[in-house]
Amino acid sequence: MTGRPDTPNQDLLDRIAEDFNDEPDVAMGTMFRSPGLRVGGKVFAFLGHDGELIVKLPQDRARRLVDAGTAEHVTMGTRTMREWIAFPAQENDTATLALWRNIAHDAHQYVDSLRRPS
Repeated sequence: MTGRPDTPNQDLLDRIAEDFNDEPDVAMGTMFRSPGLRVGGKVFAFLGHDGELIVKLPQDRARRLVDAGTAEHVTMGTRTMREWIAFPAQENDTATLALWRNIAHDAHQYVDSLRRPS
């Protein structure tokens, strides 16, 4: 999928999306007009306007990643989201892709678990 031509890091998101080619419920979509990945229609990862990867993870895990300095809080308007966190691009595409790929898989697993009965 191709997002807006000026979307920073679209190429990295496209490479991560390839990891999910064999997952029938995963598709590219949008969140706030930005390209992202959905499982069963629910977004689990998308690119922020500044090119950061924003993902949905369990609240305690999100808090630990923010506290460790690995991720940043996501604020929508005046509300800080509890399960959505942002991962800025790293010093190079290889490091960014490695981090983002791992966290996208974790986000996929989490969001997929929310839509399936226990």
